[in-house]
Amino acid sequence: MSERKPIDQRAAGRAASAAGASGPSSRQGAAPPAPSAAPQPSSLPPAAAEAADDLLLAATSVTKAYAGVPALTDGRIQLKRGSIHALCGGNGAGKSTFLSILMGLQRSDSGAILVKGRLVHYASAAEALADGIAIITQELSPVLDMTVAENIYLGREPRRGGWFVDRRRMEADAAALFARLGFDIDPKARMRQLSVARIQLVEIAKAISRDSDILIMDEPTSAIGEKETATLFKAIRSLAASGVGIIYVSHRLTDIFSIADSYTVFRDGRFIETGALADIDRQRLISLIVGRDLRDAEARQTTARAETMIEMRNFARAGQFADISLAIAKGEILGLYGLMGAGRSEFANAVYGNAPRDSGEVLIEGRPVAIDTPSEALRQGIAIVTEDRKETGLVLSSSVSENIIVAALGRFARFGFVDGGKVAKSVEAQIANFRIRTASRHLPVQSLSGGNQQKVVLARCVETEPRILICDEPTRGIDEGAKREVYAFLSAFAAAGNAVLLISSEIPEILANADRIVVFRRGGIAGELTAAEATQEALVHLAS
Repeated sequence: MSERKPIDQRAAGRAASAAGASGPSSRQGAAPPAPSAAPQPSSLPPAAAEAADDLLLAATSVTKAYAGVPALTDGRIQLKRGSIHALCGGNGAGKSTFLSILMGLQRSDSGAILVKGRLVHYASAAEALADGIAIITQELSPVLDMTVAENIYLGREPRRGGWFVDRRRMEADAAALFARLGFDIDPKARMRQLSVARIQLVEIAKAISRDSDILIMDEPTSAIGEKETATLFKAIRSLAASGVGIIYVSHRLTDIFSIADSYTVFRDGRFIETGALADIDRQRLISLIVGRDLRDAEARQTTARAETMIEMRNFARAGQFADISLAIAKGEILGLYGLMGAGRSEFANAVYGNAPRDSGEVLIEGRPVAIDTPSEALRQGIAIVTEDRKETGLVLSSSVSENIIVAALGRFARFGFVDGGKVAKSVEAQIANFRIRTASRHLPVQSLSGGNQQKVVLARCVETEPRILICDEPTRGIDEGAKREVYAFLSAFAAAGNAVLLISSEIPEILANADRIVVFRRGGIAGELTAAEATQEALVHLAS
């Protein structure tokens, strides 16, 4: 393995000094600075001129603290033209803070950021966008009652006569963009009509449409399936070939090794290592991210018992799924796999009462039960981890404590009054049980990292004392260490005689954790495999 070295700060430092000689660039408004505001390469020392020519972005020693608490103590990265550079790190590693600073959403406390050879201090995202930096965020922010085309060109709509929005041209431009990217989406559709996966594709297209020099992709595949991921990767490679520099952030190591050519690792707010991906293996990268060695997940031992816990018969909903019948035994983790649009999440929500069904019967331990609402599902001992924790899993402005007990509030109330002491004891126990990293149970859950937010969702489910747990993409957007903790919880939950329905787009996750796997295709069951029979090739074949 070739030696991996920390980023060379000397060239970037000399460039920063040269830029500082004529004053830092603090841009205001939407227009990029005039060329004269930045030092010309010919005026730089040789090493700095070379850095300015070869690098789109060079950040060194970037720091940020909130109320005296460090969030980033040494942020560094170098991005070359045409490179796909993976920024790796666990939840709470400082990646989001670093990217927020790059995009002008936060101001750094110290450090230097050079963009195309110029020292920059963006005061807003508009300045970063005007300077050729765009970001695809993990948190989706669509305007649901506007069309797809309106969302893509919001704030920069083509106009006729300088006044009126040229809707026909806007829709044609969006259609051409989708055709180039290979996305099958109707530009005239309302965002509210789209699935989470398609909304993610629209957000990706929106960022790409800006024709930026630097494109930051934060978990771009978190809500899309295998087929859409392959299409996206083709588009990413095309962008890189045209000279765009891409910072790719993902907890999916399979994605990183498939698409990226180089990497940088952050841990605990600090730069750890950078290098070429060809010079590192999966296990070494995991150890750098989590700070300790983690063995690859091994297939769990089957704990399923003979008795059936829950059975769904003849579930159907027009246009989404039809004639779905399956059962889960006590002690079993049943995996549910399929491509985007196969009907997996729609089926799960119908079982839980989150969405209507045209037909279908639920039996728990052989007894028919009526489940048409989530409250009825909870009474029957069913809990769900939805696929989008931000939209449907959490109340972000509420505290960690409130989010954990909200679905089981009745257990803590007596004569109409909530027993605060009982709540505190139970919540603290769940925080310890799931190792939720929070300074206080009173903090708003939005202040936690993605992995810790997901643990709050699981803790809320456990508070309802379920016997059946539906998990829809339970490890989406969380780091490798947190994933292992979720897997251990699911295994222990099943081993206690409970049942788990595990829905995942990550084949390694399904293969490592499920006792049996059902594959959905076009709203129906395409096949069923035991853990011993299942392979990646077999699952992809059935799904497609």
